[in-house]
Amino acid sequence: MVRGNARFVAGEPRHPRQDVEHRNEVAIAQTPRAALFGCSDSRLAAEIIFDKGLGDLFVVRNAGQVISDSVIGSLEYAVAVLKVSLIVVLGHDECGAVAAAIASQGADATPLPPHIVRLIEPIIPAVHRVVGDGAVDPQSVDAELVGREHLRDTVAELLEKSELIGDAIAAGELAIVGANYRLSQGTVAPDVIVGPATDGDA
Repeated sequence: MVRGNARFVAGEPRHPRQDVEHRNEVAIAQTPRAALFGCSDSRLAAEIIFDKGLGDLFVVRNAGQVISDSVIGSLEYAVAVLKVSLIVVLGHDECGAVAAAIASQGADATPLPPHIVRLIEPIIPAVHRVVGDGAVDPQSVDAELVGREHLRDTVAELLEKSELIGDAIAAGELAIVGANYRLSQGTVAPDVIVGPATDGDA
């Protein structure tokens, strides 16, 4: 994945395993090497960012990469059934969910629809850790810092809530990498690594 991202950044993608023959091969069964849990932002297309092809990545996405039962179940399926050895949790700058979480804490915040409120609730603790004590002025909050804090919270929550994933890491069968994507540069930078991640996983 590191090499694929480097090709994407350089503007030299190979678009591997996207031909008709490979499409027919993976129609029988999937054997992805990694799972990716990322934000559903339209600019965060995993197979493009990492220059991967059909069957390479098992991708789970929602706004703000927020842990839920469906996310955990999907990732557990990737580990237990598909036998992936790597989970990448991918956040990014200029995240709308992070911006909404920050804005929601302002004194004169506009009320949000209830489903959006529930979606951004897990991001709010990161807002307050970055701001510290006192009132939140959304205009002065460093959204990138909030995003990084939320990414770390997401990895920690995944480990806390999934015994299966924790056991796979303890057994040396799985690693989790929390990483941040820069929209303008196209680069992916690891921030948190849990378990035996290797160059082979990348």
